[in-house]
Amino acid sequence: MTFDHSQLAPRASAADASPAQTKVRIRFRKAGDLRFVSHHDLMKVFERMFRRAALPVAQTKGFHPTPRMVFPSSLALGIIGCQEVVELLLDALWTPEDVHQVLARQTPPGLTILSVKVIDRKLTGQARCVCYRLPLSGPTDADLPRRLTELLQATECWVERTRPQRRRVNIRPLVRALHLHPEQLEMDLWVTPTGGVRPEEVLGQLGLTSLLDGTLLERTRLDLHDETPETGPLPQTQEIRDSETSPVDPPVRPTALLPGPLAFDS
Repeated sequence: MTFDHSQLAPRASAADASPAQTKVRIRFRKAGDLRFVSHHDLMKVFERMFRRAALPVAQTKGFHPTPRMVFPSSLALGIIGCQEVVELLLDALWTPEDVHQVLARQTPPGLTILSVKVIDRKLTGQARCVCYRLPLSGPTDADLPRRLTELLQATECWVERTRPQRRRVNIRPLVRALHLHPEQLEMDLWVTPTGGVRPEEVLGQLGLTSLLDGTLLERTRLDLHDETPETGPLPQTQEIRDSETSPVDPPVRPTALLPGPLAFDS
């Protein structure tokens, strides 16, 4: 008996998306006590908001379906996000005004929906550049402008990183610009497919790490590739692993108790 393969139902794929779908890009602000919520917990917050708002969110396939949402760039703990982004796929045709309205009713304290717009379903936002702002309390260090100029004029600025493995990274190509104002410092930092530079690393080179103890750091801007008119290649990340600079000790081999044909060195 032969089996007619033509009777099998075609397997669904990502390209066979239903035309009655809407993909939206949501800009939101994360502040207040919510800034101490981790990125993983923030995803749970949005999931509860979607359920309470009765949004027909598309789900992933598998044993543990999850909402089809994407954050182009996660936000570190304790930092205020002024223009954060999450993209959401809906299994229905919705207007951005309706999505904004129903979500705004379910936001917890510290979370504000700023804008919602419809984007192409094949489009996925990728971070290109981020801007951080650090308020400067009290009189500005008279030597700070010189340190900013030296960092921007340098070709290399190496920092030590320990995770996921110990290595040295040249963060200078990832620093796009530094702007010193009377009461604040702004840092424009590149985001590349291989990573980026952390704001505390830049502040460490400027001798301002101590300000992070009592000052709220803000991420004021998150630029995406498809929303940025700038073109051109991104800077390349340079790093040196310890294994590339430090000699590796040869492994310790066991020693045979008695010489003979079964000795370890034979």
